[in-house]
Amino acid sequence: MLIITGMSGAGRSTTGKALEDLGWYVVDNLPPQMLEPLAELAARAGQAIPRLAVVVDVRGRSFFAELTGALASLDTRHVSPRVLFLDATDEVLVRRFESVRRPHPLQGDDRIVDGIARERALTGELRARADVVVDSSSFNVHQLGSLVASLFEAERADDLRVTVMSFGFKYGTPADAEHVADVRFIPNPHWEPELRPLTGQDQPVSRFVLSAEGATPFLDRYESALAPVFDGYRRENKRYATIAVGCTGGKHRSVAMAEELGARLRRDGVPVRVLHRDLGRE
Repeated sequence: MLIITGMSGAGRSTTGKALEDLGWYVVDNLPPQMLEPLAELAARAGQAIPRLAVVVDVRGRSFFAELTGALASLDTRHVSPRVLFLDATDEVLVRRFESVRRPHPLQGDDRIVDGIARERALTGELRARADVVVDSSSFNVHQLGSLVASLFEAERADDLRVTVMSFGFKYGTPADAEHVADVRFIPNPHWEPELRPLTGQDQPVSRFVLSAEGATPFLDRYESALAPVFDGYRRENKRYATIAVGCTGGKHRSVAMAEELGARLRRDGVPVRVLHRDLGRE
């Protein structure tokens, strides 16, 4: 069982639809008190419902406060639900609510930002215990759906799935990253006229970045440093990790280094998706 929760406007509906397209049985806006009966029903259904996802959020009003207790109750019954928490910055959430001209579920007679603040207070503990947090601030619906698909389309219970994400520091550090690497020590291809219009996915830029002094030693040591971390995640039953690799704008250095790090981790047997958060923003 996968619990989909998080901030209103952060993409829960998009996530549910993406999982439905993968064959998951998705239940939307379920009161937490119904999780245990639903788990029992799914168990009796056997292979008829092999993968179950449940959207639980503050639309349930007072019922939502019971979610933590409901998850603990499932644990005592040897059901180990995973929690996917969708998040976004306050600015992005306000813009999304304004674009659809709908109030925040907890807004009442106040402003949208007041509803968002109340929701953050209610969901803080849940976010801290989530198995995976996705910050959808920089994603459109198609990108978010693709990310969800990459995380859940063919997973095994014992898999550790890693996202290596390039980004630009000038657009902010990814809020959902467990590890952040800064590759601004590498000379910037932006200052090379023939490389400036290209990206880190183009071979000339990739060669420039990877041949720079310090780039290969950094990758060698970072790859080695991540190995015991991933082993520990597997022992602790943590199934998802995001490694963020940043440069100034997220176009050249971070893209090339993220691609190379992803290729190295795949050779190490780690299931990896490489995502370029800010590519195309310049």
